Amino acid sequence: MFQLILGFIRAGSISNYFPSNVIEGMLAGIGVIIIINQMEHAVGYDAGGFEGTESLFRLDGGNPFSDIPQIISRFEMGAVIISVISIIILVLWENVAALKKLKLLPGALVAVISGIVLNEIFMSMGSDWALGRSHLVTLPVPESFEDIKNIIATPDFSIITNYEVWLTAATITVVASIETLLCIEASDRMDPHKRYTDTNRELKAQGVGNMISGLIGGLPITSVVVRSTANASSGAKTKMSAVIHGILLLICVLAIPTLLNKIPFATLAAVLLVIGYKLAKPAKLKHFWSKGIYQFVPFIATLLAVVLTDLLRGVALGMIISILFILRGNLKRAYNFRKEEYMEGDEIHIDLAQEVSFLNKAAIKTTLKDIPGNSKVIIDASETVYIAYDVLDLIEEFARVKAKEENIDVKLIGFKTEYELQNSDNNNVFVTHNDDKENNRKEKQDVY
Repeated sequence: MFQLILGFIRAGSISNYFPSNVIEGMLAGIGVIIIINQMEHAVGYDAGGFEGTESLFRLDGGNPFSDIPQIISRFEMGAVIISVISIIILVLWENVAALKKLKLLPGALVAVISGIVLNEIFMSMGSDWALGRSHLVTLPVPESFEDIKNIIATPDFSIITNYEVWLTAATITVVASIETLLCIEASDRMDPHKRYTDTNRELKAQGVGNMISGLIGGLPITSVVVRSTANASSGAKTKMSAVIHGILLLICVLAIPTLLNKIPFATLAAVLLVIGYKLAKPAKLKHFWSKGIYQFVPFIATLLAVVLTDLLRGVALGMIISILFILRGNLKRAYNFRKEEYMEGDEIHIDLAQEVSFLNKAAIKTTLKDIPGNSKVIIDASETVYIAYDVLDLIEEFARVKAKEENIDVKLIGFKTEYELQNSDNNNVFVTHNDDKENNRKEKQDVY
């Protein structure tokens, strides 16, 4: 219900404020985590079962590298052979022109079938390479309609007044919705047609879906980059692919669980390893490095933080760094001096940028504070189409108080009508959001 409300109040629009370098850093981090998590299954170390991609969004800060020593010591040759052959099939299917045309037969399906066949051959030969039950998918096998009914668990509404229920629901809402918006932004970037998802409609749909899921004992759902990547890689064009995906999963789980239980974890790991590589290609590092430090640092910080902590903390760090870079950039872009070093008695020119927001206030404040007495200052807003009122107020105070006290000759150029600014002589200076630069020049007022 909370998620449905978020959709109606249009909270999904916050996704528009995620920088692309942070999103790409998140994707690359997810790719690295997938590779780390799936390596153990690719070599047959299936100590805790197959986690798939769910552990990507952990909040416990677990160390993804902690199992590496055990993984190295527990190689299963059969799993290694299956995963290597599966990866070869997947790579060939994407790079050989003749195979790429077989769109009705995805490479991932061929890899999974090959994994089943190989393990069945190993078992029939009595080979030590055969993978046992602990290395295969394990799904419940319902033998009657009554067994299916027993899987469904209905909610206990008697504790609906317990505040912890509401607190937990609110927490899941925030986490799941942010992850969904992040994954939507990432998925939209993969779309070859560059369409944009209606994030508010997505939140509404997930709200309805999660209520239905909860009513039958299911877990909350979110958008997931890995499945979206798999669909896009298979040639999917619309979100109907996700719906079909879900329907086919349901049919398979109910109709052929025995066959699914023959799938080796190693072949599933191979599929995910290829997807992980696509998300974390080394070319991405080179791309953002070439874009400069302002693009590279948030990207690499997000990547590392996602890997070492979790998705939300990683994105939060990337956003914070991006905002700090924006603030730093605004210190330089709010205005410029025609003369970098000046002395008492010099004429100082300050040209305001096209847009001057409250973020520029600190830099302008520092500059005005450092202007020496007995000098002449020209503040030019001829090319400026927007000035925040905080900045106008700051300039007004400078002209009215400090300039008078320190014998500073202040000249304001190009300020227009909309916000009123009083100078020390009670003359009015106005500022407007006027895009007509020619009119701006004709309407200039000089205030001394």
